[in-house]
Amino acid sequence: MEDFTFTEAILQDYKTGMGAMGEKAPNVVQSFHAFSESCFEEGEISHKQKHLIALAVSVYAHSEYCIIYHTKSCVENGCTSMEILEAISIAAALGGGSALSQAVTLVMQTMDDLSEDPNPVQ
Repeated sequence: MEDFTFTEAILQDYKTGMGAMGEKAPNVVQSFHAFSESCFEEGEISHKQKHLIALAVSVYAHSEYCIIYHTKSCVENGCTSMEILEAISIAAALGGGSALSQAVTLVMQTMDDLSEDPNPVQ
């Protein structure tokens, strides 16, 4: 058995799963890979920037395999530690902002709707 690092072991687990799925649903896996590859092609936005965006989205979406994959890709594409930390800080701001915006609107409005209190929350 090979001695993998944490990152290599997680990514190997993903590759094994994709291989198994590829045997059962090759068109889906091949189409997914082709689509993903086209999204990450160098264009107006560089590979480095695309992986920073993907990392931030992965953190926001709580996608553990993607977090590891795109962190590795960020490092491989020359991102500095501070660039990575700034990208994930944006994800944290969006996550917190999203939670707060739902709380101050939907939760508070629903509480007011369901309240028999003559002095609602707002």
